[in-house]
Amino acid sequence: QVQLVESGGGLVQPGGSLRLSCAASGFTFSLYLMSWYRQAPGKERELVAAITRTGGTTNYADSVKGRFTISRDNAKNTLYLQMNSLKPEDTAVYSCYAVSGHYNYWGQGTQVTVSS
Repeated sequence: QVQLVESGGGLVQPGGSLRLSCAASGFTFSLYLMSWYRQAPGKERELVAAITRTGGTTNYADSVKGRFTISRDNAKNTLYLQMNSLKPEDTAVYSCYAVSGHYNYWGQGTQVTVSS
């Protein structure tokens, strides 16, 4: 059974930090391109960051460059998103996404709220 389970979300003040995790099971994690997406209320889902299978290449949305860092640990089947200098506009549900060829999987999401 394929599972992607996010954790680490919560309420944080502007300027604060959070680290999201996405634990994968039921598929060969190291063979999948992994990404973080987010969706704010009333807005379309957007790509936040992506990382290749080995972690050698990463890409970020312009809105998070320099503040967020995506990483993965293939030995632990886990994807991470370190989020620093958080802003109120970062408030959203964050979901991890795995894709390899015709196969793709979504996590259920974790809420991140940035507010004073």
